[in-house]
Amino acid sequence: MQRQGSIGGSAAIRVRVTGGVLLVAHLALVAWLMLRPLDVPWVTPPNLRPLAGIRADLALGWPHAVRPLGEGLALLAPLGVLLPAAHGRLTVLPLASLLRTAAAGTLVSLGIALLQTGVPGRVVDVDSLLLNTAGVILAHLAVVPAGRAWLRRRDVREPGAAEPAVTVQEELSQGRTPTIPRVGIAP
Repeated sequence: MQRQGSIGGSAAIRVRVTGGVLLVAHLALVAWLMLRPLDVPWVTPPNLRPLAGIRADLALGWPHAVRPLGEGLALLAPLGVLLPAAHGRLTVLPLASLLRTAAAGTLVSLGIALLQTGVPGRVVDVDSLLLNTAGVILAHLAVVPAGRAWLRRRDVREPGAAEPAVTVQEELSQGRTPTIPRVGIAP
């Protein structure tokens, strides 16, 4: 039986495999960038106050704030597209998809922040967690709904597309099952 709302056929497999491979490659790149030791003469203290680092960057002016804020937004932004692609569902509630993707992006960012505590030259910054999550959400909102709508329209237009599988609800809608009266057995 086909899973409700998934893409069927070889296109689904290609989308899922491509999304999974790109997801693993992106996470490997992020791990390499964020978990390698830095050779620095001094290290800033950890930032545990939300939005303090963002305010400090903005206080320097827009030209100086664009790079660190853009890096924070762009680091995990591809997860906003790759996670739904690896999941491979076309018909899903947009809010549920956004919440699942944002939660996964937050957990990945938190995992990176926790792993950075053991890497020389790296410190925890709660603002990077906020910026990474915001980047995942923005990428998801910008690409995924339009991409799913395009794929759904493409599936409807194709005349040779396979018929959707019968769901359990359609199988049960044939009426009541007849019952056979029980007859007692004599001793």
